[in-house]
Amino acid sequence: MSNPFDDKDGVFLVLINDENQHSLWPDYIAVPAGWSQSFGPASKQTCLDYIETSWTDMRPKSLIDAMECDDK
Repeated sequence: MSNPFDDKDGVFLVLINDENQHSLWPDYIAVPAGWSQSFGPASKQTCLDYIETSWTDMRPKSLIDAMECDDK
């Protein structure tokens, strides 16, 4: 069985969790608990492009929030 993430011609989603972390996800696999769809379905490259442009700060949301509180 091949890895579905290696399918360059597959249809994918972009998922996001409460920490604002993004994930590429095969369209035919159920979205796991704690994640929701933020983009797609689309091609793998289109989803990767979306992630690159929309997830510009890799820090988890809880860390960003904590750092903002420290700055006040």
